[in-house]
Amino acid sequence: MAIVRDVASGFSFLECPRWHDGRLWLSDFYTHRVLAVDESGAVETIVEVPGQPSGLGWLPEGQLLVVSMRDRRVLRQEADGTLVEHADLSRLTTGHLNDMLVDDSGRAYVGNFGFDLMAGDPPRTANLVRVDPDGTTSVAAEDLAFPNGMALLDGGATLVVAESFGNRLGGYTVLAGGELAERSDWASFGPAPTGEDLGAILSSVAVVPDGICAAPDGTVWVADADNHRAIRVAEGGKIVDEVGTGELQVYACALGGADGATLFLCAAPSFAEHERRDSREAVLLAAKV
Repeated sequence: MAIVRDVASGFSFLECPRWHDGRLWLSDFYTHRVLAVDESGAVETIVEVPGQPSGLGWLPEGQLLVVSMRDRRVLRQEADGTLVEHADLSRLTTGHLNDMLVDDSGRAYVGNFGFDLMAGDPPRTANLVRVDPDGTTSVAAEDLAFPNGMALLDGGATLVVAESFGNRLGGYTVLAGGELAERSDWASFGPAPTGEDLGAILSSVAVVPDGICAAPDGTVWVADADNHRAIRVAEGGKIVDEVGTGELQVYACALGGADGATLFLCAAPSFAEHERRDSREAVLLAAKV
């Protein structure tokens, strides 16, 4: 069993970690900050996002892209540090924007909640939106059960998408122009849940996949957001490794560190906004894997 250590603490709710330029970059939802944390735990605020930051990525020229959840935009940080609108996704989405993956060409895929999660509305499926490097938007895929973290496998030929309320990781073949072929189950953890009661859905699924990241051997690390752990999953759904986090839940994960073998974990007691907004109980954990 991997030994889990504290890296840094005192956050509201951490999400969307990315190892970049020798540090871990991530979003702290309710302090509205994009942060960078080194392996010793030193924290730097990179930029503030009033609309609540989430998914992160970089254009080929090096500009940071960051999701602004509440106004459903993707923002771009210019050389002088200011944020400008890169794309407006409001007409193509039906809930807060969520995680984002940016590929090597600068093409971004962005998920959204699909419904008002924090208000307790009945779950609804959502679109996955593609944002081309020039800011053009289009629907990449439809009817996902809360599209969340994403990873590219097979040299960029396969996009894996966590469907948090679907008990699965969806898989899409990425076509030459960034279009996605028809989805398949890259990994299934059991039957897809039905109904409109979120509590019943969560109690019926084996895994609640939130943030994910690709491992070098073609497996995927998954933050299992309702089971106090991160798991490493092979295609098909077999769990081949696990890192437990005790009383804390895990909502996102990323591989990084100087050797690329450190699994960083965004952890907190719960995800509910009314519990996390004014508290500072979220922590960044790490384990050698």
